[in-house]
Amino acid sequence: MKRIAAVLILLLVTVGTLFWAHDSQSEEQRDGFANYRLIAHAMGSIREQAYTNAYEAMIANYEKGTRVFEIDFMLTSDRVAVARHEWTANMSKMLGQDEELPEHKQAGALTHDEFMNTPILGMYQPMDADGIMKVLSKYPDMYIVTDTKEQKDEDIQQVLRSLVNAAKKHDSSALSRVVVQIYNEPMLEKVKEVYNFPSIIYTLYATQDTESQVVDFVQNNDIDAVTMPEYKVNQNFVAKLKKAGAVTYVHTINDTQQAANYEKWGVYGVYSDVLTEQEMEDMNTRFAWKP
Repeated sequence: MKRIAAVLILLLVTVGTLFWAHDSQSEEQRDGFANYRLIAHAMGSIREQAYTNAYEAMIANYEKGTRVFEIDFMLTSDRVAVARHEWTANMSKMLGQDEELPEHKQAGALTHDEFMNTPILGMYQPMDADGIMKVLSKYPDMYIVTDTKEQKDEDIQQVLRSLVNAAKKHDSSALSRVVVQIYNEPMLEKVKEVYNFPSIIYTLYATQDTESQVVDFVQNNDIDAVTMPEYKVNQNFVAKLKKAGAVTYVHTINDTQQAANYEKWGVYGVYSDVLTEQEMEDMNTRFAWKP
């Protein structure tokens, strides 16, 4: 009888542990983009190539279950917003465009026509703001996160204005699924001058603000999420951000064990070149059901 009682107690404790772990995970379920723990960096890799920001990468990773896509944005020489990480010779080479473009065009901004008509790796389609918003309007459960690589306020606003105008052309409601990354506190007002985007991520790689300043800003401005490089992550900071109402992401993580380690610190999700939303969900389920 005592043995049966002991077994029952052990079973209850185990079930309770499982319930608590699963419940603690479900507490973090959010609405919108923050319902997802994986953000595809530069639309995610395709055939092991990162930084393409290409249409095919976006669709291939969507088909794998990813729903949130970070996209790099630059302006062409004729001031059209396009998905490009940087205008450098190294990037042209990485994207296999060094043989497609004349030498004097490899290290500077292209025109919109030149950009759109120069395939990536000889086979993938470059994207502009119009094409991105067209895709977003087609897939109602897809989100994009802007990574505006321009430095001047007027150029950043031009990128965002291009997205707004493209959305109005295809589907204005898609703007509710455009998540804007800001790099410092003043940028929030500059963004609002263009459009009152409902979701904001504060990315910390460029700011000199202290942890306390970031937490206060997040709390006072209802910032949805904070993303940071690995060297800025610590458990206390993550806990304070969560209390202030923001989920936290770390970039760029391409290994499930690394992602799992950060989750143990309270980090909500990661930006990744290669991981998928399904892998993140499988990882979370595995930990949730571990006694």
